[in-house]
Amino acid sequence: MILHELIDFDILRIIWWGLLGVLLIGFALTDGFDMGVGALLPFIAKSDEERRLVINTVGPVWEGNQVWFILGGGAIFAAWPPLYAVSFSGFYLAMFIILAALILRPVAFKYRSKREDHRWRNTWDWALFVGGAVPALIFGVAVGNVLQGVPFRLTDDLFSLYEGSFFALLNPFALLAGAVSLTMLIAHGAAWVAVKAEGPVVDRARRFGTFAGLAAMAGYALAGLWLAVGVDGYNMTTEAVLNGPSNPLLTEVAREGSWLAAYAARPWIVIAPAMGFAGMALAYLSLWRGGEVSALLFSKLGITGVISSVGLTMFPFILPSSIDPRSSLTVWDSSSSHLTLFVMLAVTVIFMPLILLYTAWVYKVLWGKVTMDEITENKNAY
Repeated sequence: MILHELIDFDILRIIWWGLLGVLLIGFALTDGFDMGVGALLPFIAKSDEERRLVINTVGPVWEGNQVWFILGGGAIFAAWPPLYAVSFSGFYLAMFIILAALILRPVAFKYRSKREDHRWRNTWDWALFVGGAVPALIFGVAVGNVLQGVPFRLTDDLFSLYEGSFFALLNPFALLAGAVSLTMLIAHGAAWVAVKAEGPVVDRARRFGTFAGLAAMAGYALAGLWLAVGVDGYNMTTEAVLNGPSNPLLTEVAREGSWLAAYAARPWIVIAPAMGFAGMALAYLSLWRGGEVSALLFSKLGITGVISSVGLTMFPFILPSSIDPRSSLTVWDSSSSHLTLFVMLAVTVIFMPLILLYTAWVYKVLWGKVTMDEITENKNAY
């Protein structure tokens, strides 16, 4: 028996669909609070010392947190090539804006305190705001467009043609999804500031975080209602070949009904939106009542539930097509080969635990509050 045949092709596809979700959630849970802190910075820190305090709550960890973004992009490229081809070409300008904002952030971290000039520092503080708020917003906008279907089609030789535009991505439902993403991560960033900082910035962060948490819950509920009555779902009208070739054109797909029909077919997936609402609600209460670690943990629970609800609701679809439903990409017809998925899984089993252990060790070593005395005495602080 060939080694990679120890695991069936369909099982590997499911595993890699799940791992992609894990990587996206990992990115949101870690780099998400970095983006949230950046978006909050101009509003919760009133003086240069306070802004340095807030910046240094994420200063030691933001670079490591971006590893999850790189891993997610790499997983899409290697495990789901058609998804990579369609999304990174169709969303090219949106991706460029995200990357430009993410590149702006490390430059701002490194250069912000190199000069004493107020205008210089204020400019880089707003750059940190852009580097946090813009990706958080656009990631949500992307999810909103995926739920509605993306305007692409596949030719007979599986060449993808994108027929949309950047401004078409900024439709009302997608902007609502973007607002949910932004406010959810702002609340997450506020919870992080409450854990890591001290002084007046914490009170301001709690105040902004509670408003953001309420907005996120309201937006998430409205998005669910909108999905139920205003967005068409997708269904496979022919039986999927679970171990078949990666050719979406071999399956018939219809755009009809509602995405929420998935909850009737698989009632157990209701746990995901329940986690989303419960986590956000408990995070809101913890921030309001002065909780620290509890607010951060509940915020993580809420983010996990929200992202999981999207993936579980859409399953087995990964990227539906709004102009040619037959071109829609699913778990069963848009993966890499059996051998490729197996080799990648073997590498992941070896290295993912190492990444998790190292990340946990870094957070353990760097745990504790950042104080104003540390900022003023440490010339190497941001």
